Amino acid sequence: MFQERLTDAARRIQEHFDHVLKGLADEPVIHAMRYATEGGKRLRGFLVLEGAALHGIALERAIWPACGIEAMHAYSLVHDDLPCMDDDDLRRGRPTVHVEWDECTAVLAGDALQTLAFELSARPEVGGADVRADLALSLAQASGAQGMVLGQALDIAAETAEAPLTLDQITALQAGKTGALIDWAACAGARLAQADIAPLRRYAQAIGLAFQIADDILDVEGDAEKAGKRLQKDADAGKATFVSLLGLDGARSKATELVDEACAALDPYGADADTLRDTARFIISRDA
Repeated sequence: MFQERLTDAARRIQEHFDHVLKGLADEPVIHAMRYATEGGKRLRGFLVLEGAALHGIALERAIWPACGIEAMHAYSLVHDDLPCMDDDDLRRGRPTVHVEWDECTAVLAGDALQTLAFELSARPEVGGADVRADLALSLAQASGAQGMVLGQALDIAAETAEAPLTLDQITALQAGKTGALIDWAACAGARLAQADIAPLRRYAQAIGLAFQIADDILDVEGDAEKAGKRLQKDADAGKATFVSLLGLDGARSKATELVDEACAALDPYGADADTLRDTARFIISRDA
């Protein structure tokens, strides 16, 4: 049931991306945008749709911010893969955007995807002005210097730091780099309904950290072909990770603890939140 819902959400999000992008100019940067938004698990968009369903929000409204967060995530990956950042040549089993085209096209495609994220989240179809303003403001906070960009900056700085980061420092770094967009995605449904976001925020903070721990585990023992990207990068760079600090068993134990916290945070919703509980469990059991 969970996998079917995740697959169906991914299909709906891709169809909506196709609809949004089909009217744009026939230029390399637009082709690169389409390329960057294809594939992936669509976990962030799925969280938007599931949170919206939990609050009785129609798919026709929720699909816009669901695509918005996926556009923001795609932008972050395009820029993260650039030679000046992580210098990766493989993403989702295909050449990265700057390899398929060039660096300038990749930068511009990423820029355009970032602005598209705000456009999609602020469309009239999403809801009233207050709702759209709240989504746009919170997305700016999650994606910028208070969230994802800050986390990425801390990650880059860690590569040249004299000493490896501590566990607390890595936790703070990943709360921005990985967790901030997951937080926004999980809370978007409550924002659409103008409801209390506190339970979903507690849930999101737990699964965001669990997601990164699972990534660190996969970086050590995952299958590069399944992951569709180069693995063991952190070890090669000598960077501290949850695995290097906690060990594999300790990292798995911490991830399981976080999933239990996430599931408990959903208690106010009862059985209606079972799909979100399944999502938390999926995050630490995935193999890509």
